Amino acid sequence: MSARNSAFPLLRCLALYRATPWRFLLTSLLFVILNLSLVYQQWLIGRAVHDVERGAAVVRLPDGGLDFGVAWHWLLVLVAVALGRGVVQYLAGVSALIIGQSLLFNLRERILVQVQRLDLAYHWQHGVGELVTRTTRDADKVRDALINFWRQVFETGLVVIAAVGLLVWYDPWLGLVPLLLTLTGLAIFVRQTDRLVALDRATGAAYDAVNQDLSEGVNGVRVIKAFALEPRRIERFNTHVLHFAGQAKAALAYSCRSIPIPQMVIALGHVWILGFGAQLVAAGRLNLGELVAALLLANTLVFRVEGIGRVMQVFADARSSAQRIWELLDERPRIAGGGAHPPAGALGVRLRDVQVAAPGGSNSILQDCSLQIRPGEVVALVGATGSGKSTLAGLLPRLFDADRGAVEIGTDARGWRDVRELDLGALRRQVHVVPQESFLFSDSVAANLRQAAPDASEDELRAALRLACAEEVVDGLREGFDARLGDRGITLSGGQRQRLCLARALLARPGLLVLDDATSALDAVTERTVLGNVRRLGEARGEARPTVLLIASKLSTVLLADRVLMLAGGRIAADGSHEELAAALPAYRDLLGVDHG
Repeated sequence: MSARNSAFPLLRCLALYRATPWRFLLTSLLFVILNLSLVYQQWLIGRAVHDVERGAAVVRLPDGGLDFGVAWHWLLVLVAVALGRGVVQYLAGVSALIIGQSLLFNLRERILVQVQRLDLAYHWQHGVGELVTRTTRDADKVRDALINFWRQVFETGLVVIAAVGLLVWYDPWLGLVPLLLTLTGLAIFVRQTDRLVALDRATGAAYDAVNQDLSEGVNGVRVIKAFALEPRRIERFNTHVLHFAGQAKAALAYSCRSIPIPQMVIALGHVWILGFGAQLVAAGRLNLGELVAALLLANTLVFRVEGIGRVMQVFADARSSAQRIWELLDERPRIAGGGAHPPAGALGVRLRDVQVAAPGGSNSILQDCSLQIRPGEVVALVGATGSGKSTLAGLLPRLFDADRGAVEIGTDARGWRDVRELDLGALRRQVHVVPQESFLFSDSVAANLRQAAPDASEDELRAALRLACAEEVVDGLREGFDARLGDRGITLSGGQRQRLCLARALLARPGLLVLDDATSALDAVTERTVLGNVRRLGEARGEARPTVLLIASKLSTVLLADRVLMLAGGRIAADGSHEELAAALPAYRDLLGVDHG
């Protein structure tokens, strides 16, 4: 993010008004009319008071009666102006609220789109709580600032210009001194803003910690209950809440101490108008009505500019929140797709001298890793914990990129393409990774399955469930496909969730299916049945069967593969059938717990 953009985050938020140009112009026009009419109303009051002063408002007639014509005239004019201003004020306020809500919606939509665009590396570095804070608390504060932009900044600016202009028209010194005091007070406000922003950033960071701890407490409720961690988690959460409360109190205390100072400076303008205006009246250079109008203008100036003081905390908070939002929106995804599309059907895999470093670049997870998997082959990948199996799997759909080397998919007949050249959407529809940690949305069974194929019919859903041995899972639910699953599918067992996720992946009909320990919760019989169904999947459709990469930790899974790759030291250390590797490699036997007689 450039220094210019980071220095003026709220100005960048104001640029969002470009999304609603006509409503912006209409709202601006309504506020111009509203505030110019306020000064005009006070000028009329001064004229009316002057008519009363010179005895023209009520005139005694020769017959002893009273003529209230001028008085009624001023009464009707002032009532009409007040009613007109009331209507305009209502319309301006409603329009400002509507445009504020519209911009809040657009801002949250942009945040959500950006969160989905960013690669996994960003999500690993920034917790869920931080992203939730950006979307909720920070976006709300920016919305409040945008609404107050109309009610305080824009409106007050118009009032200051119009009021000072009328005061200068009465007498130059009557307007210039209040203008100087007003600008001095505003300058003090601005100087205080940096400190308020720093305090709010500290408050926002504390709020992130509260959100993150709350999210972990909800998502990890099973672990918390399993280890009886409730008292410890509650104590930790209370610590975060107390820290947040302390930061919020510090920001509020500074605001309460500092904001009255510029308000006092601005209020001196009222004293000046009263004293200097009285001298002008005594000298005959100002009539009493004009002095009354000048005092009304002074009151308006003081209250409006003091209003800026009352919302200075809002703007300081919003500036900090806007900066945090733009830090997210300005983040550029490290992974961008190409324009090519992968071939249809079963896909082979080639890795050539691939190197992947751990976050921070200290150690290499994969080092000069090379392998080849033929289309339609079922290959098991085994290795010790932390050897880089899941990292290798994530390279295929470009969940992250290799630091060096080439990752290619394709066939000898239709050609090979580096995954960096391929459109990300097309690549990930053809290369599907099912992780061990099964994730289901808090939605219906059908909606979860249709994530992979939005237009799938119920018959197609059932066919995918049958392939994954998951049909009985849905049949056991009272509402069937319409049954709503709890958060992350918590209402189902681990094996049920894995089978539904397998069905969802098969429904996408990928050319390369990667099962990253995705059958770990299945018994050996079900696992063998599922893989047998996958092998026959292409044959039933008259197509070549999909390529399957099994990242395995169980012997039962390895035995289902055509070939086994052993990952050690960041590279493929062995390649062959299970029998060959078990006979030749003690390390392989130890890894899978195989006895060799």
